Amino acid sequence: MILLGLRLSLRSGRETAARLALIVAGVAVGVAVLLATLSLFNAFQATNGRPCWECTRGTAPSGWALDSTADGALWNFREDYYAGQTIKRLDAAALGARAPVIPGLSRMPGPGQYYASPALTRLLDSAPREQLADRFPGTRAGLIGQAALSGPDELAIVVGRTPQQVAAMIGTRQVDTVATEPAVDESADVYQFGFGIAAIGLIVPLLVLVGAATRLAATRRETRFAAIRLVGGTSRQVNILAAVDAALGALLGALAGVVLFQLVRPAVAGVRITGSSFFPEMAVPSPWQYAVVLACVPLGAACAALWSLRRVRISPLGVARKTTPPPPRAWRVIPLLAGLGLFAGPAFQDGKPDALLADAGIALIMVGLVLAGPWLTMLAARLTARLTRGAATLLAAQRLAADPKAAFRSVSGLVLAVFIGTTIAALVPTVVAGQQAVAGGALTDVLGASFSRPGAPGLSSREGADLLTRLRAYPGVDVLPIYARADQENARPPLDGPPPARSVVECSSLARFPVLGRCPVGAQAVTGNFARIVGADNPLTIDKLLPLAGPASQSVTATGLDLEAVLISTGDAAALERLRTLLAEHTADAPMTFAEVAQTRADLYSRAESVALAMVALTLVVGGCSLVVAVGGGLVERRQPFTLLRLAGTPTRTLATVVLLESALPLVLAAVLAAGAGFGVAEPVIEQLAMKGASLAMPGPAYFAAVGGGLAASLLVILTGLPLLKRMTAPDNARFE
Repeated sequence: MILLGLRLSLRSGRETAARLALIVAGVAVGVAVLLATLSLFNAFQATNGRPCWECTRGTAPSGWALDSTADGALWNFREDYYAGQTIKRLDAAALGARAPVIPGLSRMPGPGQYYASPALTRLLDSAPREQLADRFPGTRAGLIGQAALSGPDELAIVVGRTPQQVAAMIGTRQVDTVATEPAVDESADVYQFGFGIAAIGLIVPLLVLVGAATRLAATRRETRFAAIRLVGGTSRQVNILAAVDAALGALLGALAGVVLFQLVRPAVAGVRITGSSFFPEMAVPSPWQYAVVLACVPLGAACAALWSLRRVRISPLGVARKTTPPPPRAWRVIPLLAGLGLFAGPAFQDGKPDALLADAGIALIMVGLVLAGPWLTMLAARLTARLTRGAATLLAAQRLAADPKAAFRSVSGLVLAVFIGTTIAALVPTVVAGQQAVAGGALTDVLGASFSRPGAPGLSSREGADLLTRLRAYPGVDVLPIYARADQENARPPLDGPPPARSVVECSSLARFPVLGRCPVGAQAVTGNFARIVGADNPLTIDKLLPLAGPASQSVTATGLDLEAVLISTGDAAALERLRTLLAEHTADAPMTFAEVAQTRADLYSRAESVALAMVALTLVVGGCSLVVAVGGGLVERRQPFTLLRLAGTPTRTLATVVLLESALPLVLAAVLAAGAGFGVAEPVIEQLAMKGASLAMPGPAYFAAVGGGLAASLLVILTGLPLLKRMTAPDNARFE
C-alpha cells in the first residue's frame, strides 16, 4: 500500500503534480522560517553563555608592593561611550609572570600598548583622534579575538598600563584568574521570553500551514478515497494512502526548506535582535533540531490528513452527504470583550496594576481573538453581501458566510502575532519618547559627570577649580558645578519626607539651567539634591524631582567645598566628545548625556520590540504561504464549478475577483482585529506610566513595514496564483471525473 500511495501521489496527472508542488513550496518556506528562528535562538544562547571575562571581580588591592613574589594583575574595567555607543574598556597591569589573560588574546598588552576589537579598530581609524583615540594611550598591538566578544559589532579594548597607573584609578581590583561563568544578564530573561512568544506565534501559523497544505484538494481526495472504500478498500488501506500522500509532500517540503535556509543563513546571522549581530557560525540549528523538524513535519502532515478523512472512515457515503456547517454564534466574542474589560478596568484599579488580573485579561484576549474571528468574518461577509450588488462580491461574500470557520482558519495564526506585536510596538515608542524628553527636552543634550569616589565626596576644591577652568575654556559651553555639602556627609535620611539636601550649586551657574529651579532673591548659592540626577538610571524619575531649587531653598556658600559633579551644556557634538575625553580621567563611570542614559535604558525595550516585529514579519510570511496553499487548493477543488461559470459566460476577471476577495477579506479582518486589540491593551498601560503628559504614541516605521509589508506581500502572493485560474477553467478543459 505504501508503494501504491507513492505512485498515486507522483503519477496521477498534472493536477496532482501541481498540488504536490504547492505543498512543497508552502512547507519549504515554513520550515525555513522555523529553522531561522531556531538558529537565532541558538546564537543568542551561545552568546549569552560565553565566559564573561568582564565579570571578573578580584579583590580590592590593599598595600600591595612590587617584589619578586608578586603575581596576578591589576584590572580596572568600566564602560565608555562614544556617539551613543557603549565601549567596554579594561585597563590592566601585570604583577608577575603568571598574569591572567582574557579569552581571545594570547597575551595581555604591555604598558603603552592596547588590543581593540575589529569594530572599535574601524571606529578609531575613522573618528577624530581628540574625540576618541586620545582616551586610549599607547599603540595598537593587535585585535581582540572572537572568544572575548559577543558579536562582530561589539566595541571593546584592553589597554596595557603600569601597576602604578592602574592602582591610581577608581575601582581597581587585583585579579588572579579570569571569570569563566556566563554573565548574569537581566535582559536574558526578556529575550528568552521574547523567543518563547515568537515560538508560540510561529508554531500556530506553521500548524495552520501544514494543515492547509495537506488539505489541498481535500474534497476531491475524499471522493477518490470514498470510491476506493466502495470497491472494497479497507479503512486501514485508505489511511495508509492518505498518510503516504501527505507525508511525502511534507517531507519533500521540509528537505527543500533546509536547502532554502542554507541560502539565507548568512542574512539571518546579521539580524540585530539584541542590538548586535551574531557571528555566522553561531547562527545555525543543531543536528538534533534538524532531525526533529524533518521528522515532525511529515508526521504532523500525516496526522492532519488522517483527521481530514474522518468522514470517509465512518462511511464511504459520508462524503456524498454534505451538509452546511452551523454558523458561529455571538458568544464567541464574549471572551474578547471580557479580556479587554478586565485589562482596562480591575487590572489597573486605583492606579496599581494587578499582575494576576492583567495576565488573565491578556489570556482571555488571545483566546477571544481566535474564537471571535469566524463570527466577525461571517458578519463582515453578510454586511458586504447586503451593501454590494456586484456578481464577484456577492459570490465571495456568500461563500465566506456559508463557511466562515474554514475562511478564517488559514489566517488564524496571524492574529496572535499581530496582537502581541502591536501591543509592544505601541508601548515602546511611548516609553522611549517619554524618557528622551526629560524635563521637556531641556536636559536632553546635557552631559553629566560624577566625581564621587570611596572615601571622598569628589575632587578637592583645588582640583575642581582647575578642571572647571579647563571646561570653561571651550567656547559655547555652560557648566553647572555641583559641590558636596560638608555638613551633610554623614546625615541619615529621615524615615518620612524628602532626603536631606546634600548638594550646593552657585546661583550664577544655575541661571543657565532654569529647568533645575531658581534661587531665592539675594542668594549666591543654594542647596538641593542636584547630584541625584547625575547618573540617574531612569530618566522618568527625574521629572518627579524637578525643580530642585526654589524660593524655599536654603542659602549657603560654596567656598572651599569638594566638586561632586558637573552638568555641561553644549550644542556641538564634536566638543561634547572632547569634553567627555577630558572628564574621563577624573571619573569612575563614563560621563553621559541624559539622552544617552535614556537610550541605554530604552535599548532593552527597543530590542524586545525588534523581536516582536521580527515575529510578526515571519508570521505574516508563513501566513502568506498558507494563503498560497489555500488559494491553490481552492482553485483545484472548484475547477468544475468555475469552468461551468466560464462556459455560462462569466468573465475570468469576475472569477479572479471572487478568489481575491475570499482570501483578502479574512486576512485584512484578522490584522485589523488583532491590531485594534493590541492598541486597546496598550492604552491602559500608558496611563499607568509615571510620565508627565504621557499619551499613546503611534508605532514606528518598522511596525508598519512589518505589518503593512506582510499584508501587501500576502496579497501579491494571491495575485500570482490568479493566472492559474484562467488556465484551469479554460472551456477546452471542461472534462470532469
